[in-house]
Amino acid sequence: MSFSEYDRLFTTIEELVLHHSPSGAEGEIDRLLLSRFEALGVEARQDRAGNIIAKIAGRSSESAIAITAHKDEIGAIVKDVGDDGCIEVRRLGGSFPWVYGEGVVDLLGDNQTISGILSFGSRHVSHESPQKVQQEITPVRWEDAWVETKCTASELEEAGVRPGTRMVIGKHRKQPVRLKDYIASYTLDNKASVAILLILAEQLKMPAVDTYLVASAKEEVGAIGALYFTQNQRLDGLIALEICPLSSEYPIADGEAPVLLSQDSYGMYDEGLNWELRQAAQANNIPLQLAILSQFGSDASIAMKFGHVARAACLSFPTQNTHGYEIAHLGAIANCIHLLNAYCHTKLELD
Repeated sequence: MSFSEYDRLFTTIEELVLHHSPSGAEGEIDRLLLSRFEALGVEARQDRAGNIIAKIAGRSSESAIAITAHKDEIGAIVKDVGDDGCIEVRRLGGSFPWVYGEGVVDLLGDNQTISGILSFGSRHVSHESPQKVQQEITPVRWEDAWVETKCTASELEEAGVRPGTRMVIGKHRKQPVRLKDYIASYTLDNKASVAILLILAEQLKMPAVDTYLVASAKEEVGAIGALYFTQNQRLDGLIALEICPLSSEYPIADGEAPVLLSQDSYGMYDEGLNWELRQAAQANNIPLQLAILSQFGSDASIAMKFGHVARAACLSFPTQNTHGYEIAHLGAIANCIHLLNAYCHTKLELD
């Protein structure tokens, strides 16, 4: 892998990370993706569920596969707007306030984005203050935190900040950092996978069968976009791109080798499809790790569980600090591209 390939990946992921896309309020990333696909000359559309779908015509149209990467990110959702400019928020997806820490967050109002400070309260307090228990016994919960805006209720109303407004980490805090061959950033889950889709859209030329590249919507809150897409599109196989948590409980090594899953919380992946991907990796000398995960799900496993697809797989890249400030090797992300490119062009032979 060349450094130029890593540089390009980093730049692409950086652009995606700096476009907000909390679940269900993904317009900012949608506009970017439609523009990027158009610039590549690739047919793309947005469906009623919010998915961005690019189609690459294959040598055969008798069957089709899809590769998904969810474009939504975790964050919080406004529960109540106080008269004093304080905002109560609750989790959106698998987010935790102690992971974000106190600092700037963006409230994506209907008319204007308002910056505020995710706040936990002062430290110089005694047991008479509710914050004391957070220093000594229990972690901060969303119920214990608030967003301080210093805006009046009328100013927040004018901005369109209301119950249901999404909250995400402020953009200047999301700026990715390069650590040698690694990228570190919030929302690598799953902006790095969306970057894989964009590069595949450029590289795939006449794959074996019709191939749909799907930037799926609302995955973090139940794979809603993928379920809608797979209900309406007949597929021979579905491959989800994901992060893979690095933890002592899993036999997964950090580095350049992607991870192919056999099972997660939603059930088994298809052994036949996994075998085809393993064969493509072996034929092209692409390193590949195998694993099963708990407390994890993907577009593919959820769609397969509900009977929307007969064959599903999940290809992922090892990631530290998942659902936090994530760190992943650019080589593992690049190898996902190489493997999928090889698989899509040779699928008929594998069949």
